Amino acid sequence: MQTMHLVPGTPAWHAHRAQHRNASDAPAMLGCSPYTTRADLLRRVHTGITAEVDAATQRRFDAGHRYEALARPLAEKIIGDDLAPVVGVLEGTNLSASFDGLTLMGDTAFEHKTLNADLRACMKDQGNGYGLPKHYQVQMEQQLLVSGAERVLFMASEWDGDTLIEERHCWYASDPVLRAEIVAGWKQFEADLAAYVPPAAVEVAPTGRAPETLPALRIEVTGMVTASNLDAFKAHALAVFGDINTNLRTDNDFADAEKTVKWCGDVEDRLAAAKQHALSQTESIDALFRAIDEISAEARRVRLDLDKKVKAKKEERRGEIVAGGITALREHIAALNTRLGKPYMPQVPADFAGAIKGKKSLASMEDAVATELARAKIAANEIADRLQINLTYLREHAGEHRALFPDTTTIVHKAPDDLQALVTARIAEHKAAEERRLEAERERIRAEEAAKLAREQEAKAAEERRQAAAAEAVQRQEQEARQAAATPADPPAPAPAPTVIPMPRQAAPASAPTLRLGQIGERLGFALTAEFVSRLGIEGTRERNSVLYHEADFQRIGTALIAHVQGVLRRDAASLKERA
Repeated sequence: MQTMHLVPGTPAWHAHRAQHRNASDAPAMLGCSPYTTRADLLRRVHTGITAEVDAATQRRFDAGHRYEALARPLAEKIIGDDLAPVVGVLEGTNLSASFDGLTLMGDTAFEHKTLNADLRACMKDQGNGYGLPKHYQVQMEQQLLVSGAERVLFMASEWDGDTLIEERHCWYASDPVLRAEIVAGWKQFEADLAAYVPPAAVEVAPTGRAPETLPALRIEVTGMVTASNLDAFKAHALAVFGDINTNLRTDNDFADAEKTVKWCGDVEDRLAAAKQHALSQTESIDALFRAIDEISAEARRVRLDLDKKVKAKKEERRGEIVAGGITALREHIAALNTRLGKPYMPQVPADFAGAIKGKKSLASMEDAVATELARAKIAANEIADRLQINLTYLREHAGEHRALFPDTTTIVHKAPDDLQALVTARIAEHKAAEERRLEAERERIRAEEAAKLAREQEAKAAEERRQAAAAEAVQRQEQEARQAAATPADPPAPAPAPTVIPMPRQAAPASAPTLRLGQIGERLGFALTAEFVSRLGIEGTRERNSVLYHEADFQRIGTALIAHVQGVLRRDAASLKERA
């Protein structure tokens, strides 16, 4: 807080107040002041013109300052510290507060009021200050905001000269909700001030000659009318009736109309009295009665017609005032939606009809609607600010995960902390699911690679077994050749070359072949080659480095091998028989 060394009531003090938003004006700004309306405050700040202080009001102000000075030592005893009256400004803002007293450390403030019946009623227990009327709480809340103090000693006292008659006090501590309302309220006040247009001066509408100018009706009869100004009275009265204003727009129009309604009633009563007076003097004067009845009927017609117009027009103006508040709030919400980029704003409740309930004058209705409109705008601004925080967070933290938030229009209305927790949880859950998917994909690839490696290793092992069997056969043949060379004998007749009996071909199954040559060899107990199997009449399907067969081919291969071996044995037996 910046401390301003100003003396209350001096020109410098008044100049300071004109440039700052003061704690004493905060209740009027929020529309809860019993002394000044929000519209009056807007007009005063805009024009810089303050109301003249009459002598009675000045005496009341002077008495309040004197009571404050007398009560300050009492407050110092309660607080246990010295107090000094100061004026302060919250650094970086134009929020100001005048303190009846502030401790040197600035942790405790003092606010004094003149004790009255209302304060006596709400300060019975002298406990905390939350039972005080709202306008007192608002003033002290801004004092705490400006000074950074922890509490305010609120005291109300009454004095007779320098003698204390009665004193009551209580403590007020900060209310965060009320503080937020004050900050938002001044923000909206500045916006309204920037767009403020002073209302046009009310022109007094002409109403013709005043009803009171009708001359006194004089009638004298002695069996006949002997003297009367009835004709002149009639002409004058009808002229006045014709000039009465029935186009009602302003408070002044309504006041004139209501007064004229009463006046018309008085005219009717006076005419009835004159008629009765005439009747007391004669039994039948037709012309007199017709004139009086005509004037009376016209007065009654004007009275009833004007009375209906007063009520209808007043109701119409009430509707216009309420409709103006509704339209202004709708436009404000539309502007906030434009700022947000999409129509995220909800309907902000505003009871304009309730605000004008019980109000008699148009000016009081307009002020009540303006105050309710300001309250609704403040509430709408708070919602828009919260939505803006949430939308900004979503853009910054969920930009690449927009698909996870199809319900954005709903979740942006959450409290910022709740929304941030929701965004974090959804993104974390999505990342975990994506990691599980990727891990499953990696596992599938690993399994395929492992299966491929197994096939390759199996094919390699089968080839190694085939080569080993071939080498063993070569060794066996070489050994037999050596044995034959060592034993002389007639050279045997050359054995005929083995004949492979091919199997008849069959239609291939519809399913893909999966049986490898190595697997066939493992089942038979010896290695086979694709070339040999092909000579048997059974063709495989080549896939990369492997030859694959259908499962049904195994039976055919086995049958073909049996036939082949049997044929070889028969030929070998025949050869041995021939050699013998």
